[in-house]
Amino acid sequence: MSDSSPVSLAAGQSAPDFVLESESGPVSLASLAGKAVVLYFYPKDDTSGCTREAQDFSALSEAFAAANTVVIGISPDSVASHAKFRIKHHLKVHLASDEAKTVLQAYGVWAQKSMYGRTYMGVERTTVLIDAAGTIVQIWRKVKVAGHAEAVLDAAQALGA
Repeated sequence: MSDSSPVSLAAGQSAPDFVLESESGPVSLASLAGKAVVLYFYPKDDTSGCTREAQDFSALSEAFAAANTVVIGISPDSVASHAKFRIKHHLKVHLASDEAKTVLQAYGVWAQKSMYGRTYMGVERTTVLIDAAGTIVQIWRKVKVAGHAEAVLDAAQALGA
């Protein structure tokens, strides 16, 4: 998959499976069959927006668990970076490392971005809700952090997973 031909996933499609390293060992979509899954893709550990997003999802972790939903944050940061980030901010969500960017590309979130007139490749903040059967239910693109975790929780609870 090349950077020039982004994947365009949509609700109703099967979610691409993956295996990534996390703080608690390998995590895969297949291993979570029977549970709804929230994958939230974010640019970088310990930056203001990414920290807020992780804290918001962590604050709702019990409600997501009650909705039979697993929340996983994915970024290109290393497992070691994720571990420091989780400890520093007392995060309760799983964080998976995609240093090779294969999952970021498979979900179409590794995209060309622009800041101060400079273009570069980076993670487009995106959240994907996947039902217990592995089907994409909803995709939030170019996420604004404020209120986002609550909106995703509402959608997960509506699944009745």
